[in-house]
Amino acid sequence: MAEHSEDSSVTEQIEEKPRGPPSSSSSSDSEGEKPEPAPSVLKAKVYRLFGREKPVHHVLGGGKPADVMLWRDKKISAGVLTGATVIWVLFEVVGYHLLTLVCHGLVLSLVILFLWSKACTFINKSPPRIPEVSISEEHAVKVALTLRHEINRAFAVLREVALGRDLKKFLTVIAGLWFLSIVGSSVNFLTLVYILFVTLHTVPVLYEKYEDKVDATAEKAMAEIKKQYAIFDAKVLSKIPRGPLKDKKH
Repeated sequence: MAEHSEDSSVTEQIEEKPRGPPSSSSSSDSEGEKPEPAPSVLKAKVYRLFGREKPVHHVLGGGKPADVMLWRDKKISAGVLTGATVIWVLFEVVGYHLLTLVCHGLVLSLVILFLWSKACTFINKSPPRIPEVSISEEHAVKVALTLRHEINRAFAVLREVALGRDLKKFLTVIAGLWFLSIVGSSVNFLTLVYILFVTLHTVPVLYEKYEDKVDATAEKAMAEIKKQYAIFDAKVLSKIPRGPLKDKKH
């Protein structure tokens, strides 16, 4: 009887014992498997050049111009780059003038089309199909609005710099304008436009291909630039006397 009572008390203790956490094997497995961070967290930690948050194609405006600059269609991109190179050679190497080139091109095109149309009437064939070229009002308005927006933004930046509210932006704008003046004194305007055109057709596609390596190098460079700017600010800029700047609230 004593043994029976002891067995019953043990069973009651086992039944009354609360359910604890899972076994040690399952807990060790759960502890061994670390939860993977969300893709958004990983993406937020990646440094992108100029604070870029969108793909390169979207940054360039998307559509056909971005496709041409990123060589989505190699034939069209190569044709555009070849045409720009031919124009640059004609103006800079051969020595053509813009008005002369336009007039000669129109004369040659009109003579060829005129003779072709006349020849088709003699051999009883359909004349060449010349498409009607016209600029739609929608495209003209879109270009004008885009140009207006960029000009107004440039004026806003210049006004903010002139008001002396941001010393860092002031130094950046002055350095950029100084650099452009040096480049402008070294090459003429057409060569500068051609260099920019070639740059737009080579740098974006190379950056898109090697963006991870470029962004990692740019992150290190920006950290070093900020470090040097902080030293320059502490030794030079902070010692420049400044008057009180009061922002007016409207």
